[in-house]
Amino acid sequence: METKIVVVKDPYSDSIDVACEVLRSGGLVAFPTETVYGLGAVATNPEAVKKIFEVKGRPQDNPLIVHLSSIEQITNFAYLDEKFVPVIKKLSPGPITFVLRKKDVIPAEVTAGLDTVGIRIPAHPVAQRLIDCSGPIAAPSANLSGRPSPTDAQSVIEDLKGLIECIIDAGPSAFGIESTIVDLTREKPVVLRPGPITLEELNEIFKEFGGVEYHKTNMEINKPLAPGMKYRHYAPDKPLRILESNALKDFINTNTLILCTEETKDSLLKDAENVYIIGQFKKPYTIAQNLYKSLRFIDKSPYSDAVIEKFPEEGLFFSIMNRIKKAAIKK
Repeated sequence: METKIVVVKDPYSDSIDVACEVLRSGGLVAFPTETVYGLGAVATNPEAVKKIFEVKGRPQDNPLIVHLSSIEQITNFAYLDEKFVPVIKKLSPGPITFVLRKKDVIPAEVTAGLDTVGIRIPAHPVAQRLIDCSGPIAAPSANLSGRPSPTDAQSVIEDLKGLIECIIDAGPSAFGIESTIVDLTREKPVVLRPGPITLEELNEIFKEFGGVEYHKTNMEINKPLAPGMKYRHYAPDKPLRILESNALKDFINTNTLILCTEETKDSLLKDAENVYIIGQFKKPYTIAQNLYKSLRFIDKSPYSDAVIEKFPEEGLFFSIMNRIKKAAIKK
């Protein structure tokens, strides 16, 4: 299959007509969002949605997220309790997904047979324009299943060129990790996947509802309630281990790649040549932005395996460690 690459330099005006036509005709398009690149099909077209699972090698019981371009569209596809509208307006558009009871217009192929659906309103202007021209888009990340998520078009090309009809190249994603997922179908809001909007921030935002609970991910659960809950994700092909900062010194100038922060390199690993900087500890968003690119670099590097610095599980680091733990789980 020939994959058309649509380069977008001005996200507000450059043409995306080719991508729109691909979606409307039942094809797949990889497109940018502010979190990671998504692999999209029209959400109300079950045959197109099936192609996502086939191309990615994605397990059939792993639900997709439906992307809309405005809050007003939500009630066309899901049941929304009015009490949550102010919160959704505060957080959307942005890097957050809300799990709601779905309406029949959303096919079972999107939700893996669940009666709930994840709804997100991306803030990226290209994503919004694409939704406006094609309708609601069901999309997971635009990578082969289990691989690190793509945060630029080149990573999408590495995984999916020749497998899908179109890739939109609009530069790197801003956040670098997938959206926070909050389930609004229970008595108290439940975070199913941590992301750019942290648990601490959500507890403050949802304080009138008693804050939020966190649903600890479990690789042994029978049926995942949202993406990222059950299966091994984000993983390089080479082995990856998580270590405390001081333990990284044991791997200086060995055949093991060391992934660490700029601060750890400067303080503990000054003489190491086998180091890949993943960001700054004092600026955790730089680590989130670079995380998947760093995990992909492991397989491109000449080293046999890798170790990565362990971070405190609080704030944005909690979301980062969620991804690192899944990437480091043994096959």
